[in-house]
Amino acid sequence: MDNRQIFSFLSKAVARNQRCVLVSVASVSGSSMRDPGAHMAISEDGKFTGSLSGGCIEAAVVAEALDVIRENEPRITRFGEGSAYLDIRLPCGGGLDIHFLPMTKSDLADRCLDAIRERKPFGLRLPVLGGEAAFVADGLETRFLRKDQIVEIGHQPVPRLLIIGHGAASTKVAELGTLMKMDVAFHSSDQNLVDEMHALGLAGDLLRTTRDTDQLTSDPWTAIIFMFHDHDWEGHLMAHMLKLPHFYFGAMGGRQAHATRIETLASLAVPNDQIERIHAPIGLFHSSRDPETLAMSILAEVTAKFHDIRLLESSRTDSSGNADQT
Repeated sequence: MDNRQIFSFLSKAVARNQRCVLVSVASVSGSSMRDPGAHMAISEDGKFTGSLSGGCIEAAVVAEALDVIRENEPRITRFGEGSAYLDIRLPCGGGLDIHFLPMTKSDLADRCLDAIRERKPFGLRLPVLGGEAAFVADGLETRFLRKDQIVEIGHQPVPRLLIIGHGAASTKVAELGTLMKMDVAFHSSDQNLVDEMHALGLAGDLLRTTRDTDQLTSDPWTAIIFMFHDHDWEGHLMAHMLKLPHFYFGAMGGRQAHATRIETLASLAVPNDQIERIHAPIGLFHSSRDPETLAMSILAEVTAKFHDIRLLESSRTDSSGNADQT
């Protein structure tokens, strides 16, 4: 989910005058663990970060990248089904067209890192037969344009978790989201929980009143998660957040609590179409014996929703050169 480590690896390698390669999945046929647009980064000493499979082709990809470094030219190599490498097969039976781009300057990686930090969509236009790779400030579809011999890869910001609430499960959602390389913002009415976040090296902000909305911001790649046991905190905060962009909006509490929540929001003149966006009860399953399991349930639902509504759909290319949406 996180490309920061890929482009940071490349930027640092180039800064050390090391030759390196950006490796990208251009298209997929059949089954594969990685979608088009997945990356690896490999340096001339054989070190790498990222993965393109479950471990069955990484060694071959590294060897291919070292050859690309020697040739200093981009290329597409087929792995798995239909590959010239008869001894390398994907257990899933699929095939991958993998693009190799030798990196000679850090500007491309640095621009990608800037876009990631600023939570902006960006794209890469990668040549197959030579020429310069291009950074695209706006989003692109991910597709292999065979006739044009160009690979286009689009990236959107990683999911951002905006957690608003209190209780042990709220901090566990923040911790698990951080482990998953999501951006996390934690806001609580409980000073002890805010202090706990700070002790873990995570950001946390105190909500002082039920109308303390100034610190709450969002974007289209944000999952808004309300986790109050005291639902009296929700009304004005939730009415404010429902107006902001998001891809997921969930709230903790059972069916009776949600019925009361609907009445409260209606009394605050929140439109029905906004209220209907709320996932409640929250999570794939709604109760557990421990906060860690509940956090996992919530993050699983958020992750599934993020993949369902991806703004930049990956594309697969058939043999005729037409892009098929994944």
